[in-house]
Amino acid sequence: MPETRKIIIDTDPGQDDAVAILLALASPELDVLGITAVAGNVPLALTEKNARKICELAGKPGIKVFAGAVRPMVRHLVTAENVHGKTGLDGPELPEPEMPLQKQHAVDFIVETLMREEPGSVTLCPLGPLTNIALAMVREPRIVPRIREIVLMGGGFFEGGNVTPAAEFNIYVDPHAADVVLKSGIPVVMVPLDVTHKALTSAKRVAAFRELGTRPGLAIAEMLEFFERFDESKYGTDGGPLHDPCVIAYLLQPELFSGRYINVTVETASELTMGMTVADWWGVTGREKNVTYLRDVDHEQFFRLLVERIGRL
Repeated sequence: MPETRKIIIDTDPGQDDAVAILLALASPELDVLGITAVAGNVPLALTEKNARKICELAGKPGIKVFAGAVRPMVRHLVTAENVHGKTGLDGPELPEPEMPLQKQHAVDFIVETLMREEPGSVTLCPLGPLTNIALAMVREPRIVPRIREIVLMGGGFFEGGNVTPAAEFNIYVDPHAADVVLKSGIPVVMVPLDVTHKALTSAKRVAAFRELGTRPGLAIAEMLEFFERFDESKYGTDGGPLHDPCVIAYLLQPELFSGRYINVTVETASELTMGMTVADWWGVTGREKNVTYLRDVDHEQFFRLLVERIGRL
């Protein structure tokens, strides 16, 4: 049996976050030490509740969920109810969670866990704005060399942005936090729009979740049917990009993805391009490489993995 990989999922659920969390909880290779919620797709009061709803949907009410930053480090909070609906998880009817929210602040949990676990054993998986991760680094710099890797969904370069012409939502919401993370020296794998826009939820793929006949399968089908309508009208595609589950899929089967090791810098000064991830794909700046930047995914295998794993719940 290969080693189980210890992870902390930092998230702002979101339908695609929900699918990512379900994929992680269905995968024995991953040991989810905790789920930390951040304000992003919807405000924190909803993201922490949504994270607990998803754990219960997975039949895993023992997972610890922590509430974190209520707003970005510098800027005002920008949310995305126009995409995710007013609850953040519009689509299925999910009951109010019974499992408790942990009393500890998410940033303290991240710091405490990284200081307690073996150095180099914990991977951080941010699926939303990077506020909690950056605050933890600022609060206790000693955690930085102890992090094994950060695999994050965020950014975009060849695809442009999805909230402004230049910026992807997660990075745009808190560009200053992204700047702290990318300058930390920690190994970062970035799953940008360039990849996620190749992983589209077609009608056939949504039907495969429905055909599982399980509560999680049905809930995912209903979430994706709601979630994809925004991108279908925007991009004219059959289905929308399934962003966040790519992070978990990368941990499980990195061979499904390809990219290269480059320098990525975040724009924090210009209102025009605020939150842009400037990916030096051709190595023209001479800046030090800091990110494994993914650009391609085997989308057939990706959806096969998703359906197979979610079917176990």
